[in-house]
Amino acid sequence: MRLTTTTIAAAAIICAASLPAGAHSYKVGTLEIGHPWSRATLPNAPVAGGYMTITNTGKTADRLLGGTTPAAAKVELHEMKMEGDVMTMRPLKEGLELPPGETVRLAPGGYHLMLMKPSKRFEEGERVPLTLTFEKAGEVKVDLAVDKPDAMGKAPDAHAGHNGHAGQKTGAKSK
Repeated sequence: MRLTTTTIAAAAIICAASLPAGAHSYKVGTLEIGHPWSRATLPNAPVAGGYMTITNTGKTADRLLGGTTPAAAKVELHEMKMEGDVMTMRPLKEGLELPPGETVRLAPGGYHLMLMKPSKRFEEGERVPLTLTFEKAGEVKVDLAVDKPDAMGKAPDAHAGHNGHAGQKTGAKSK
């Protein structure tokens, strides 16, 4: 029986190691954070981006206020959007609302985290530690999976890439 238990444990470790590196999720309170990621950066890049989906499965709104990381001097929450014919980017000083029963996607070209003055280059395949701060749910530690420099992100679930609108609230209801 001991050999069987050891064999099962070894098989579980091998299966876990073979899962895609980007497939990771976190939970804090009624919030589910799916596939936090970043792009690989050039040496001495002044900023890096942080992307993910956040689903609020609760009955009340929460708010993403920002975050911290030992990998950068500062983390800011930003929004990119078209104003006429011009793409603008601005910090969200009041944070990002997470309505109950909805998924909000942080993605290139929309809502995103800006990691200001990274302490080193983000290299494809590594993980960058990040602590997210929410108004009601508090803090949660996540890892940003670093993807290719030109990555656009993948929809980790049926809600995240709905209608192909990066960085928008999807309106997907959770049960």
